[in-house]
Order: sequence, then structure tokens, then C-alpha cells
Amino acid sequence: MKPKDLLSAVRERHPNATKKEIVRAAFFALIEGHGTSSEQAQNLHSFAIGERGSDESEPVVSKKLSKKKRNQAQQAQSTH
Repeated sequence: MKPKDLLSAVRERHPNATKKEIVRAAFFALIEGHGTSSEQAQNLHSFAIGERGSDESEPVVSKKLSKKKRNQAQQAQSTH
């Protein structure tokens, strides 16, 4: 089962589930799934690892403006 198929199958039954919750459930199923085949375990593991960080946005790095550009920006705001 591909990751998109897994997400859509879970969302059919649980429409309010977030991607993060689905990924955590996949990890839990891996940990608790004693009777699963190695292929199923590998598919769940690949999905969980591949999707675990994609839900969160990357940190935004702001650049510090030089004093000259800061003054220009302040002047532009004060004229509007």
C-alpha cells in the first residue's frame, strides 16, 4: 500500500484525523503489531519515516536588515 493510499483509507473512516495523528498511529501499529508480516511492517515503517516531519513547516529564518535598509523601510512606512 502506498502512503497516499494509506492516508486516504484512514481519512475515509476518520475524516478529522490529521496527517500527524495518522503517522503516529502507523508507528503505534508497528510497535504493537506482533502478528504482522515483515512486508506489512516494512510498508508501515517506510510510510511513518517518510511522513513524520513533512507535516510541520520548516523554520523561517529572517535576515537582519542593514541600518540603511531599515531606515528606508521606516521612511517608506511613515509616508504611507
